[in-house]
Amino acid sequence: MDAGDVYSVGSMRRNSDSIWRNTDDVFSRSSRDEDDEEALRWAALERLPTYNRIRKGILVGAEGESREIDIKRLGHQERKTLMERLVRIAEEDNEKFLLKLKTRMNRVGLDLPTIQVRFEHLTVGAEAYVGTRGLPTLLNSTVNILETVANSLHVLPSRKRPISILHDVSGIVRPCRMTLLLGPPGSGKTSLLLALAGKLNSDLKVSGRVTYNGHELDEFVPERTAAYISQHDLHIGEMTVRETLAFSGRCQGVGTRYEMLAELSRREKAANIKPDTDLDVFMKACSSAAAMEGQQASVVTDYILKILGLEICADTMVGNEMLRGISGGQRKRVTTGEMLVGPARALFMDEISTGLDSSTTFQIVKALRQTIHILAGTALISLLQPAPETYELFDDIILISDGRIVYQGPREHVLEFFEFMGFKCPERKGVADFLQEVTSRKDQEQYWARRGELYSFIPVTEFAEAFQAFHVGRNLVDELAVPFDKEKSHPAALTRSRYGVSKKELLKACIDREFLLMKRNSFVYIFRTFQLLVLSFVAMTIFLRTEMHRNSVADGTVFLGVLFFSIVMVMFNGLAELTMTILKLPVFYKQRDLMFFPAWAYTLPSWILRIPITFLEVGLWNFMSYYVIGFDPNAGRLFRQYLLLILTSQMANSLFRLIAGLGRNMIVANTFGSFALLLVMVLGGFVLSREDVKKWWKWGYWISPMMYAQNAISVNEFLGRSWRKTLSGSTEPVGVSVLKFRGLFTTAKWYWIGVGALFGYVLLFNGLFTVALTYLNPFGIAQAVVSEESLKEKHVNLTGELVELSSTSGKRGSSKNAGEVANESSSGSASAREKAAAASFKNKKGMVLPFVPLSMAFDNIRYSVDMPQEMKARGLSEDRLELLKGVSGSFRPGVLTALMGVSGAGKTTLMDVLSGRKTGGYIEGSISIGGYPKKQETFARISGYCEQNDIHSPHVTVYESLLYSAWLRLPAEVDPETRKMFIEEVMELVELTSLREALVGLPGVVIEVPHALVQCVVYGVIVYSMIGFQWTAAKFFWYLFFMYFTMLYFTFYGMMAVGITPNHNVATIVSAAFYGIWNLFSGFLIPRPRIPVWWRWYYWACPVAWTLYGLVVSQFGDIEEKVEDDTVADFLKDYFGFRHDFLGVVAAVIIGFTVLFASIFAFTIKTLNFQKRSSIMGLLPTEHA
Repeated sequence: MDAGDVYSVGSMRRNSDSIWRNTDDVFSRSSRDEDDEEALRWAALERLPTYNRIRKGILVGAEGESREIDIKRLGHQERKTLMERLVRIAEEDNEKFLLKLKTRMNRVGLDLPTIQVRFEHLTVGAEAYVGTRGLPTLLNSTVNILETVANSLHVLPSRKRPISILHDVSGIVRPCRMTLLLGPPGSGKTSLLLALAGKLNSDLKVSGRVTYNGHELDEFVPERTAAYISQHDLHIGEMTVRETLAFSGRCQGVGTRYEMLAELSRREKAANIKPDTDLDVFMKACSSAAAMEGQQASVVTDYILKILGLEICADTMVGNEMLRGISGGQRKRVTTGEMLVGPARALFMDEISTGLDSSTTFQIVKALRQTIHILAGTALISLLQPAPETYELFDDIILISDGRIVYQGPREHVLEFFEFMGFKCPERKGVADFLQEVTSRKDQEQYWARRGELYSFIPVTEFAEAFQAFHVGRNLVDELAVPFDKEKSHPAALTRSRYGVSKKELLKACIDREFLLMKRNSFVYIFRTFQLLVLSFVAMTIFLRTEMHRNSVADGTVFLGVLFFSIVMVMFNGLAELTMTILKLPVFYKQRDLMFFPAWAYTLPSWILRIPITFLEVGLWNFMSYYVIGFDPNAGRLFRQYLLLILTSQMANSLFRLIAGLGRNMIVANTFGSFALLLVMVLGGFVLSREDVKKWWKWGYWISPMMYAQNAISVNEFLGRSWRKTLSGSTEPVGVSVLKFRGLFTTAKWYWIGVGALFGYVLLFNGLFTVALTYLNPFGIAQAVVSEESLKEKHVNLTGELVELSSTSGKRGSSKNAGEVANESSSGSASAREKAAAASFKNKKGMVLPFVPLSMAFDNIRYSVDMPQEMKARGLSEDRLELLKGVSGSFRPGVLTALMGVSGAGKTTLMDVLSGRKTGGYIEGSISIGGYPKKQETFARISGYCEQNDIHSPHVTVYESLLYSAWLRLPAEVDPETRKMFIEEVMELVELTSLREALVGLPGVVIEVPHALVQCVVYGVIVYSMIGFQWTAAKFFWYLFFMYFTMLYFTFYGMMAVGITPNHNVATIVSAAFYGIWNLFSGFLIPRPRIPVWWRWYYWACPVAWTLYGLVVSQFGDIEEKVEDDTVADFLKDYFGFRHDFLGVVAAVIIGFTVLFASIFAFTIKTLNFQKRSSIMGLLPTEHA
């Protein structure tokens, strides 16, 4: 149910006659006192057929004049004026506005659809490895694969433990009532919401049933009937808030609003009722699909922006980790608004208040309450520690703990139930906080109210059983025993269509968004085009036509090298598609699962809109270089080469998108992308000729797209007129001799075979990309590692028995009764590790490590940024926008200070300034530490800044992450044992002891050194022996040496590229360019002696050239056997310029490149910061909005 629904659907039968008696009544019957002109317009409108009447409206202008408008052509200013009259101040006018909508439908007896959601005996479980066995180490992953195979063959039993997420829960979520879902973290709130919304992962074991108005989930489309609002904020950072909501509205459509509005219009016409013109235009604009087609924003979007308080940042980028944007609280509201603009009538909202201040949360929940109560919606909302005033807005409470429902019913009876159980909420304690803690073994005892009775821990199962005997629980059981009458379900309540709008409109919406994102990322495409121009210039000046001859097969081989380089560069240019696709996949998966659009509507625009860019990029390369290099001077062959390179580029783009869709992870996709490039290049017909490919790899040769491109572009060139002369001693044209020498086909038909094959690959790869996005889910869905301690804790909370669990067996050990557990819980923690830590600290007070208390004072702090261009365009003449205006204060030792303010007030900005984290803007004022002016280098060592963004690496545990941080930040004189004791105290302080084995944290850079060595040894031993190099110790270890340092400098180069560029896209483009240049100057495509003298210097600066030099010379540079007229050593010296006595220098240079790239990477991550920390979003004063 969205606020966009406020206008849509029918009405509850309840009259408010007093409204009609007001002078500003929204409905008025035609009378002689009405304005004649408006009456005439309305009469003319009434005479139109219903279809046309819904598309027209009478809009009153700012000056009070009225005019007939086409709803589809409602402009931005008209929408703004309309919203100002209907809902000027959201906090005050929203309820009045909703009552007007409801009353209009009540007047004609139009019923609102309602949804009652029931869940009966719902159980959700999973199987997982426990403890260190669940960590994704290489050993565990290998054992898991082998164990899965053994389990499938019934050879070994599964070592996975059954994990209960929800256990036999039943209940009802009623329409017209606000239901609050409460429970501690890990209690199963998200799983319950996902189950009710029909979005549970298929890997989970689910039993029980969920029904909407008595209908099973397979009888309709739950993803569109209900809206699940996730706690994770996944958005495209390059889109503004308004664009994000508008796109969501276009995809979700209007549902049944149009049919309901048509019926409303017919009934009003029959009853001779004239509605308020503003209200009529609003409802028509929100209910007509035609009004939303092709619109970048709609009235629904404007309304949601207003009630969520997002108007101030409506035209601001959402932003991401690297792009400055709106604040965290505003991003959370965007996540909520994204679903509210749709037609769903049931809302399942998961922790929507995270990052919001209590005032904003209250306003949002209040607006939702008004919508739910007045327009008969259904809402189940999970909140984490809601403020008392927010808690009071709810009608029903569902309290869940450890997968069991402890209470479900009216808010008024929840305290009565716990008093019935012997617990009382203190007077000054928030009820929501009390409910979160009363089932916890750690906090329960403090609420025990029966002073005459000995306290004993009451587990969750006992609470759940007692609730069944409580009068609210009995009523719930009785109500569930009576099935819902399906006949009472409104025809418009449940949605049975898979998507909200037509396929054509979905495709158009996705095309519009993709085009918008291309404009926002125009720098990437401009940079890529400029880079191609530079590479084209390099290629032209290396293969200059004055240096290119056609007198021998060797000359033809150089031309073949140019053609191969052209193909490789066009393919490398598409590598950026892989990164750009991967970065957008999380948002795609979210929107796909929410039934915004099918996969093909997403993949088609990403393919089609790249075609014009391909024409431009390939055209620049082809038309600039063709005649300068000296290809066959024939216009027809020029354009045929252009067509072939376009198809090659499209094939490469499609291939990398497919790899991204299959890999779904940056590391996996890049690994497979590099592997695919290697295979395609090796089996492409140039590196290895057709005759040299082993018979068991022939299939790879025939399916390689590059083979078709290489053969097609080669026959196009070498069958040209300039290659028709014959060499002495031969009867064949030189062009044909070159083709045969390299094992290429010699007939002209192979050009068109290549064109057809590449076009087929374009279709195939895009089709497979669509299939991959349709059926595959996100890679590596996040799942916490379950520890033994957490399992024991959960078992104790459920049953009151402390069970000793073994990590290698599923059997239970000894157990203790609830009383014993209660006694233990009052004295300390349950886990052995917690007890050990507590024992080690019981005689200590304060921190283990001493420190010097310091005070901080700041005076007249001012922070400003350059005035954004969009704000200057609105008429603001100032050059700077001031965000902190003379802030002063102090922080003293021993005093805990709370920095408070509404979302967007400037809290993070002040803390960024004080901590020295701002990377832009202008800072004025003074900051002192302990009475001395702050020096950032020193302050950074003695301070800790905990940001609101939780940025961690995912592959180390909590304990390992803290240990790593302690080793870096604690003084060197702190011995390792003390350091570990300090970590244990910190973990206990922040209650992380039970999560010490959970994953949060990436291995450092140094790990690449042994990793590359292992790769080198595995690869080197296999390849060296299989190829048949000469088996001598010196040559073998030289081979390993050059392969190892080549892998190492490529690894460090990739890290350097990421460190020196602002984002993944630019890093990929830069890397692709250098890979192409290194390939060109390596000495393989054109040997050093044939490189023009003006470019020969770069040969010595190319690391790949040194690698090739070292590998070739170390293996063949000392061979004196003759090949034709020269020895192998002389041939290498004459043709390539390689000398065996230069091997030591080559080895030193290879090491130098490794050190250079590693040093640049270290320097860049120390000095460069591309995160924009001068954000103005969310801090704009109202007058600037």
